[in-house]
Amino acid sequence: MDQLEIINGVRVLACGEDGALLDGEGAASDFLGAAWSQEAEWLAIPLSRLGPGFLDLKTRIAGGVIQKFTNYRVKVAFVGDVMPLTQASNSLRDFVYESNKGAAVWFVRDQAELATRLAA
Repeated sequence: MDQLEIINGVRVLACGEDGALLDGEGAASDFLGAAWSQEAEWLAIPLSRLGPGFLDLKTRIAGGVIQKFTNYRVKVAFVGDVMPLTQASNSLRDFVYESNKGAAVWFVRDQAELATRLAA
């Protein structure tokens, strides 16, 4: 179940492990709607909610979804261990690294890492 949390003064909609998959720009609209209804600044989406092919950069799903979130000024943290996937894909490893240098899209291991990053 999705739940609004205040983490270090920031409104974060923490998406539950179960629920609709983020599998394209249409689904991104649903996630945006949920964030807006809670007046959340951030979405925290577990990796289990990413649709098939989301982290396969050749599909361009991640790029389209992230662009939509960025256009509508909702920041997103993907929560979970992406290390096994990044070890298998240099392009994904670079994408995660560059995303984590920014202020709008992060890949974090868990809620504790998200809280630490939001406190900075």
